[in-house]
Amino acid sequence: MQALRDRGWQPFPFTEFVLKIHSRCNLACDYCYMYEMADQGWRQQPKVISPQVIEATCRNIAEHVDEHTIPQVSVVLHGGEPLLAGHQVVESVARRLHEHLADRTTLRLGIQTNGLLLDQEFLDIFRRWGIRVGVSLDGSEVGHDRHRRYRSGEGSHAQVVEKLKLLTEPENRSLYSGLLCVIDLENDPMETYAGLSACEPPAIDFLMPHGNWDQPPPGRTANRDDTPYADWLIPLFDYWYESTRNEPSVRIFEDIIDISLGFGRASETVGSAPMQVVVIETDGQIEQVDTLKSAFPDATKLGEHVSRSPLSNALWNPSIVARQLGLEALSPACLKCPIHNICGGGHFTHRYQSATGFLNPSVYCPDLFALISHVTRRLRSDLDVSRRNGSAR
Repeated sequence: MQALRDRGWQPFPFTEFVLKIHSRCNLACDYCYMYEMADQGWRQQPKVISPQVIEATCRNIAEHVDEHTIPQVSVVLHGGEPLLAGHQVVESVARRLHEHLADRTTLRLGIQTNGLLLDQEFLDIFRRWGIRVGVSLDGSEVGHDRHRRYRSGEGSHAQVVEKLKLLTEPENRSLYSGLLCVIDLENDPMETYAGLSACEPPAIDFLMPHGNWDQPPPGRTANRDDTPYADWLIPLFDYWYESTRNEPSVRIFEDIIDISLGFGRASETVGSAPMQVVVIETDGQIEQVDTLKSAFPDATKLGEHVSRSPLSNALWNPSIVARQLGLEALSPACLKCPIHNICGGGHFTHRYQSATGFLNPSVYCPDLFALISHVTRRLRSDLDVSRRNGSAR
């Protein structure tokens, strides 16, 4: 760390804040990194964020904005299931964030929900404070209900789809940010895409199930010739890329294309741009991104709290620095790879192995290589055709 300071390296300020407003959920999804994997810290968390933590969080973010002259910040209300916090808490959080930040920076608010508690009162709150809504949906009824069930075992698909109709009404359409779908290899990709598209999302975010080298995700083996997740995504990409219809934005495809073209866009899954995200738990603890809970207990801990520490204290934590070093933080194997500038080593969480920490390629390395290679081949082919046609004219 001292070597970085000596050469003048400075961390990048946080610009995206994931604010946990409720620590429990009304579903029991069997793949959930929060409740079903290594870290069970949620059991010690207060169920609902308190007014004191809300106030300390808003004040701390405002001070961070002032200290670093940040032109725009995003705050995502999260859980658990954030709507379990209730209308009054959601309204209070949004109001206090606006009161502290609206005159300092451009504030973008969002919420990620399973959608089951959406109602007109929540939508009125979202419209009043400009909160955009992302909903988790795993495609068709069969695919969704295989994992996203109530504790009784009953599936939740029918109820989610019914609630999504509220977001497609003309007066609510601007609030609808998109759908988040966890890939299940047992589900047909085109059937999954059709189920998602039927809900008229402006965007779809396909996520690979969280896993690592110690706990590989479903279908991912040590055989580097196997590319089950790329095999699932590539037909979808070809359909989406070739479509003449107005298809939803698909984040992983657009990110690969943008980075390939030199636009520098990055996400958790691909790219090497510094990650500027921090999580604030319901008890006020300042933590790393919560997907790290899938790796080992306390993987997210930074030892900071919103009522006692400025957010800038966390910027020099080694685990935060590792997310901001870009290509410097990649393993030797990644640096030898011809697509490492696009891949960026994959999702940081997916690199974990107990013997070597996070200095590894992603457990999805073969899939990422196959998918990115396919996308870039198609892109280069079309660009070559376009250049030839331009020269001919």
